[in-house]
Amino acid sequence: MDGLVEVVHNPAFVVALSALLLVMTVIGFLALASSRKARKAEGVATAREQASLNQLHGLMESLKEGVVLTSATGEVIMISPSAAAILGLESHDVKGRPVARLPVRAVDALMRPVNLQEVFSARYGQPGESRIIGVPGRRGAEDIRWIQVRTREVEGGDVGAPVNVSTIVDSVGTKEATEAVNRTDALFRRALENAPMGMALVDLEWRLMEVNRAFASILGTTVAALRGTPLAAVSHRDDVTKEKPLVQELYDGLISHFSIEKRFVTADGSTVWGVLDVGLVRHAGGAPDHYVIHLRETNEERIRQENLEHRAERDPLTQLANRTLFYDMLRRALAAGSPTDRVAVVVVDLDGFKGLNDRFGHAVGDNALTYLATLVRQVVGSRGTAARLGGDEFGIVINNPEAGHTAYEIAMAIHERLRRPLEVKRHRVVLHVSIGIAVAGPDTLTENETSLVDAADAAMYQAKTTGKSRTEVFTASMRATDESHGALAAELKRAVESGDLVLHYQPILDLESRTIVGYEALVRWQHPTRGLLLPGSFLPLLDDRSLSVELGALLVDQVAEFLGRNRDYPFWVSLNVAADQLGDSEFADRVLTSIARNRLSPQKIVVELTEASLVAPNTRIRHELTELRNAGVPILLDDFGTGVSPLSYLRDLPVSGVKLDLSFTSGIPEDPAGARVSRALGALARELGLATIAEGIETESQAEYLAACGWKCGQGWLFGVAQPAPTADDAVFGYSEGLIDARPQDDHEN
Repeated sequence: MDGLVEVVHNPAFVVALSALLLVMTVIGFLALASSRKARKAEGVATAREQASLNQLHGLMESLKEGVVLTSATGEVIMISPSAAAILGLESHDVKGRPVARLPVRAVDALMRPVNLQEVFSARYGQPGESRIIGVPGRRGAEDIRWIQVRTREVEGGDVGAPVNVSTIVDSVGTKEATEAVNRTDALFRRALENAPMGMALVDLEWRLMEVNRAFASILGTTVAALRGTPLAAVSHRDDVTKEKPLVQELYDGLISHFSIEKRFVTADGSTVWGVLDVGLVRHAGGAPDHYVIHLRETNEERIRQENLEHRAERDPLTQLANRTLFYDMLRRALAAGSPTDRVAVVVVDLDGFKGLNDRFGHAVGDNALTYLATLVRQVVGSRGTAARLGGDEFGIVINNPEAGHTAYEIAMAIHERLRRPLEVKRHRVVLHVSIGIAVAGPDTLTENETSLVDAADAAMYQAKTTGKSRTEVFTASMRATDESHGALAAELKRAVESGDLVLHYQPILDLESRTIVGYEALVRWQHPTRGLLLPGSFLPLLDDRSLSVELGALLVDQVAEFLGRNRDYPFWVSLNVAADQLGDSEFADRVLTSIARNRLSPQKIVVELTEASLVAPNTRIRHELTELRNAGVPILLDDFGTGVSPLSYLRDLPVSGVKLDLSFTSGIPEDPAGARVSRALGALARELGLATIAEGIETESQAEYLAACGWKCGQGWLFGVAQPAPTADDAVFGYSEGLIDARPQDDHEN
């Protein structure tokens, strides 16, 4: 019974049954027509005949498919309402008319005209064959509606001539659906082919079914060459099965997609990194069908990341490990078991480095540092880790059972190799170093790894004070007094790390309006026992301890945090920067990071350079200054008018403004020569479009004279000494956002 129900509800069965009923009805109609002819003469029509005719019309109207009955000679005998609607005709207008003369413009699939006589006659084509033709649609002359016509000849037997029975099925829905599928497929393939990202279809065996040009380009081959290729064949041998567990989870439905970075091998054998984004396409029932993957090349990102990691751990000038990596290696060495007599630190300091810079310039100084770094690297080899701790100081970490003996051998080898002179501007210069050695033990590991480095530093300073170009090994007696050079330097280092160095701010005023437009931040050491120390008592230690970079970073953060807490203050703050803080972009990175973190305008922090410290500006220092200037940070040249060649600095460095040295201010207006120089320097600065600040103003007459000479701003005891961070109640502020133009100038871009 269930089988019978299934057959009855089958659509094919219903269509076949409808056709059978139609044929039987047509035969009945032919018989009825013959009978009517016979009885016409008698002029009698029975109720049965009328009922049969009504049934025929009712059946024609109820059929979903259109039906057209035509005679053997091609005239329309009957047309159903649905057929008339499909053909765009009126039923009562076409009955008895030849099919060939119906007002229907029909075309075939190639848009060629079609004779309807051939379509609605069984004499043309194979029996039961259907034809697809296009007839006018509902949306204007350009619209075509596609229909399927199937024509059969029904014999009339004894009751009359045969007739053609044509069924019409409106196939526009099927046609549009097919075209939509074709359009979708075409769009998908066009998108696949032209996508900038690598795309591919992969079968369940993890073979490439289809790839686009971008995918093939990443692997350095062609689309045709990759079709059918297992993905494992183009994967790096160490990454062949890297994604296999994730593919299985995706197949099992545990995850919806995944991304993984792996290496691939190109056609020429080179390696390329890429990120695979993988999804699974399933059938309607949920069974897996194929994978869709996107491939994005990440070689450049890898290189950038490696460069950033390298920059974070390497000194950019010498390519040795930097201070951060040095202390990290030392901590690891000390943490690996008992460090006593197994870990040693060697500190190497270049003797006379400042004199070398002053005589030949920073470029030659950099060459000397690079030369020494190469020599140290070669001498140390695999016996330890060499680093540049800053400035002209290098450090070596040694970790082996004979650390002390190895350290002494390395020190002697460095002295021996330095006997060969360095060629400097046609001069032969012999470099000398002072070396300190400290071996891990109770006397050197008093706190942490810093105490071991402090001990090596103390030994190095002992070598310097006893004649230089020597090596000293740390002993407890070297800590005898806190007043020693090494101990005081170590104390300064701890002060930097603990934040005991603070800033005081001296006001800078507009000389005309006498309103505060900025402050100069000046460093002070809040010593726990000696009280507040001025820079002259501790800054000279920075040359020996190479703490200037750390100190500069600390002070930049203090200035930025002060401005961030008081962002409504309409002034800027300038900060003194020495040349040895520049050249490796660390200072510039710190300035820009602090500005971003505190959401400041770049013009709020002004960098002051001491002119005398830039005897020969090298390209690295100039590059870092230009980097700051391009970011909007003004560069101010301090002590303007002193030094060897101030005009060359204005030409070669990205300077935004100048500060007149107080040695010129102190003599005016009584000193005619000083007055003329001040007036001339001011005119020069203004001609170059630079901001002008005069420092060291102590009297009202000095302020008035400098203002008359064109100096825009001034600072000195007349306006106030350096004090702790000012508040909004300390002065009447003048807004000066545009005082110092930080926009890059063309002559500083090259």
